[in-house]
Amino acid sequence: FGSSLWLRLPSCHTRHPCAWTGSAAAARAMSEFTIRTRKFKQNPLLGRKQFVLDIIHPGMANVSKKDLTTKLASMYKVHDHQCIMLFGFKTAFGGGRSTGFGLIYDSVDKAKKFEPTYRLKRSGLASDKAGAGRRAKKDTKNRRKKVRGKEKAKASGGKK
Repeated sequence: FGSSLWLRLPSCHTRHPCAWTGSAAAARAMSEFTIRTRKFKQNPLLGRKQFVLDIIHPGMANVSKKDLTTKLASMYKVHDHQCIMLFGFKTAFGGGRSTGFGLIYDSVDKAKKFEPTYRLKRSGLASDKAGAGRRAKKDTKNRRKKVRGKEKAKASGGKK
């Protein structure tokens, strides 16, 4: 019985949506959602516009932030995509609708000044801090405790 079930399943070829690839699918995805903004505010003290985004995307699981950013940039005539920060998206039960929050900064400098570091890292504006990790710092400290004098410099990995 189990093997005959496999024989009756239809084969999935070019007619099925899973075979759609390339720019046609991307163009289809771009046109299949609509954006509405609510609670739009100009915030001159922080140098930004802030709003709640309502996205309607029937037939799609979700919309990528990159697609949303490009559509918002064309709607509000933003030249630099890095000035747009999108976050806090929640999909409504049953799908098809999502809400989130959006900020459009006047410049990248304003964004770097007022945005939290974790959101700057997400958007690629801030880099991770360099240096040894927490565990490595502890290890070198404990190695230094075991030696005296000039040996401390050697233990800490300085000049040899």
